[in-house]
Amino acid sequence: MRLLVSFAALFLSVVLLQLGSGGVAPLDAISGAALGFSTTELGMLGSAHFFGFFLGCWWAPRLMGEVGHSRAFAAFTAAGTIGILAHMLIIDPWAWGIMRMGSGLCVAGCYTIIEAWLQSKVTNETRGRAMGIYRIVDIGGSLGAQLMIGVLEPASYVSYNLLALLCCAAIFPLTLTKAAPPETPDAPRLRPRLAWDRSPLAALGVVVSGISGASFRMVGPVYGIEVGLRADQIALFLAAYVLGGAVAQFPIGWVADKYDRRWVLIWLSAATIATCAATILLAGSGTVAVFSAAALFGFATLPVYSVSTAHAHDFAESRERVELSAALMFLYAVGAIAAPILSSVLIDGFGPSAMFVLIAVSYLLLIAFGISRMWVRPTPAERTAYTYEPRTSFLIGRLLRRKRSD
Repeated sequence: MRLLVSFAALFLSVVLLQLGSGGVAPLDAISGAALGFSTTELGMLGSAHFFGFFLGCWWAPRLMGEVGHSRAFAAFTAAGTIGILAHMLIIDPWAWGIMRMGSGLCVAGCYTIIEAWLQSKVTNETRGRAMGIYRIVDIGGSLGAQLMIGVLEPASYVSYNLLALLCCAAIFPLTLTKAAPPETPDAPRLRPRLAWDRSPLAALGVVVSGISGASFRMVGPVYGIEVGLRADQIALFLAAYVLGGAVAQFPIGWVADKYDRRWVLIWLSAATIATCAATILLAGSGTVAVFSAAALFGFATLPVYSVSTAHAHDFAESRERVELSAALMFLYAVGAIAAPILSSVLIDGFGPSAMFVLIAVSYLLLIAFGISRMWVRPTPAERTAYTYEPRTSFLIGRLLRRKRSD
């Protein structure tokens, strides 16, 4: 309880940030469809979000060093709030794309600052519990953000205003805390090749994870509209995906620590292909079947990033862990930037099931590459412990470095 109280301001900021910024993507998809945006334009909004996210991950450590944690947090939150509020002032997909870059910048920048602050306050004794609470808070906020879509009216100033208020409110807990701000961490060098050098399979795994996660989160609402789901049902559809991924973390983590992680990735990829096929086949079988397929899809795909990063860290030295985490995050962002626009183009040309065909093909490639890598070298005898790794900032490696080195 004492640990929870000491980090209460940080965790409350996480919840408010998730509720405010996390609801923008599905609301944009539903609102854009109501306003006549094309499917390709809706996919472009998702790609713009992750482009802004990447810029925020890169810029945030540097801005913290120049103006301090609290001012940087306020600046990033303001960028996200302005981006949300401006939606109903300019009804244009390209303008919305610039606004979504602001929301992506906000998410990455704010999470970087929160994680830097959290890193400075945890000790070796409290790190595991702090990360556990952080994981629950982050997933809970994400789940709440998806469910909010069921009660927000599409293309409404009031809806966007509510999300902007929640995003702006995230400023108060962190900037008004009496706790002294931490020392500014050095920005990790961004060396994407480091991930490939340590584990080509892990590098491809995080790219594929970015493709599946960004496609579902950003274009999933479009898929829901295409198959006839109402706004409240789309909210449950997205929430089922998040909940399925949350439930998967413990059993998949146990399996990944016990067995060869390459086989875990291969079997998760096979399960993903099966759930993609099930989602396509069950599209007209009622909401329960569609929600169940979404939950199974989340169960199979959301652990892939953490299993891939754990496999990469098995081959890394302790001094490389922060830069390796940053490199893996960069590769995830590459897949996430490309996926929404590509998925939307395929949906425009071949129908809603094309998104899941794209995802299935990417995981089929991961299976083939995983099998080929097993012929190249054996799995290491000593492995790092599996841990859930949020895809939030380049600094997340600092929080997990000690856990992996123990």
